[in-house]
Formats: sequence, C-alpha cells, structure tokens
Amino acid sequence: MKQVLDFEKPIADLREKIVELKSFTEDSDMDLTDEISTLEKRLETLENDIYGNLQPWQRVQMARHQERPTTLDYVERLFTDFIEFHGDRFYGDDEAIIAGIALYQNKPVTVIGHQRGKDTKENIRRNFGMPHPEGYRKALRHMQQAEKFSRPIICFIDTKGAYPGKAAEERGQSEAIAKNLMEMAGLRVPIICIVVGEGGSGGALGLGVGDRIHMLENSTYSVISPEGAAALLWKDSGMAQQAAENMKITSYDLKELDVVDDIIPEPRGGAHRNLELQAENIDAVLAKSIDELMDTPSDALLENRWEKYQKMGDYK
Repeated sequence: MKQVLDFEKPIADLREKIVELKSFTEDSDMDLTDEISTLEKRLETLENDIYGNLQPWQRVQMARHQERPTTLDYVERLFTDFIEFHGDRFYGDDEAIIAGIALYQNKPVTVIGHQRGKDTKENIRRNFGMPHPEGYRKALRHMQQAEKFSRPIICFIDTKGAYPGKAAEERGQSEAIAKNLMEMAGLRVPIICIVVGEGGSGGALGLGVGDRIHMLENSTYSVISPEGAAALLWKDSGMAQQAAENMKITSYDLKELDVVDDIIPEPRGGAHRNLELQAENIDAVLAKSIDELMDTPSDALLENRWEKYQKMGDYK
C-alpha cells in the first residue's frame, strides 16, 4: 500500500472516487463519462494547488517519503557498468554508504552516496542511511582514487545524519567527517553533489563539499533536523513544523542563499511518482555540470571551489 501523506489525503480520496466510478461504469450499463471527466479536471486543479504550493514541513515529509528513490535507484538509471567496492581498509564495510566506479556517457566516474532501505529489513541492514566512520573513510578512499585516475566524483546525499551511537563515536565519527571536509576541499578533480532526499547535519556534509551542489525540488538540507532544532529552541520536538518554516532548509531557500547551484524539478507529487522522469531531470543537470567542470584546469577548479564557499549564506 502506497504511503499517503496528510496533506495528500484530499487528492487520494478524489483519485479513489474516480477509480470507483470507472469501475462502476465498466460493470453496469450507466454512462458516467461526464462525471468522471469533471472529477479528473477537479483532481488536476487540486494537485496543482497542493503540490504547487508546498510548505517547508510538507517538503520535509516528501523528502522522507518511504517510497522516495534511493541512490541505487539513480545509479541504475544514470550509469552503466557500475562496480561497487566495499570496506575502508581500517575497520569494515558500512552499507549506509555505497561507493564504486561506473561509466557516465561512456566516461569513467566515481559514484558515492548514502543508501537507505526500502523496507524495515533493508533499513536495518543500511542503518537507515546513517553512516558510521568507516562509511566516510570508504568514501574518502574512493575520492582519493578518483583523483589519482582523474575521474570526476558524483555524490548523492540522502541521510538524516551520521550515526550518533557510542560505537561510531569510539571509532572517530567527528574525525572521519572533518577529514572528508578537508580532503574534499582540496581534491583536484570535479566534485558534483546532489541532495536527493534529506541532507542532514554533518552526516550530509561529509559527502557535500563540491564544485556544484544541486538539490531535488522536494529535498531538504540543514545543519539539524526540524525535530532536533525544535527540541533545542523550544524544548519540544513537537514544534518541528514551526522549526522547518524558520530554518531555511528547502531547495528554494538554499538557492536564494547561494548554498545550492540548481534546483532539479520533480514530477508532480514527488520523485517517487515517476522515477524515470526524475532520473532524466537529474541527468540533464549532471551532464551540464560535468561538461563545464571537465574543461576547467585543476588550479582554477580549486580557486573557484574556495570562492564558492566564501560567498555562501546571508549574513551581516
């Protein structure tokens, strides 16, 4: 059964009514074509009204949708000959991050991304997309390999945050993320980052230092979750909706603040409604970014990257 978000219920109810009328028409002699047509026009208007005016908290819900496409869904559709590698050569393999090499438009690239599960069993296996330190060290190992072989790096960001458990802290969670930030800032190959779901805290930023930062229309990117911010500011995580409205975490907010370069449009109703179209939309932006960056000398690449992060945000 597909997940229906609270604000989508009027749309779901109207869809169900249309299906019932169509079924009734097929099973009887009554012609309800005009009534069905009227309802379909009303449905289109309703979808445009709701999906065309999503509020920040509604976009948070869309970014967290249980059917939202994951990194591997996009890898399957955007790249060919993908080979995944495992392990950080220090501790073990973290399945919350996938890393490997592939061909993009017949050119070799390195692909790295957070990976969530599609059901409870896979989410447990993937630790709900929340990496341990070995995940970030695996990612860095492949970034350094990409630099050695002059391959562009493409990072898909989709995590609530790095795993905050005791074992992760014992193995150096903060050091692993900090090292990724430092090393990514100096890599002499193009880095393209795409936020495809939740971009949460340092867990997202550990894969988020790049020459181009793109966001899917209904994704979010923030230093803390709305629930966490509400708990800190008002001692009440139930005020997450108010926090989301004030945190500037949507793609449109961050585009205005020069944090992201492009907003990648989503199909009406979210990326999960039409995965093929969503992959095509990502493909168009990705191809343009790679074409622009591959012709840039490495010294200029580093200088532009530095200037990009200097001008981020709105402050006095």
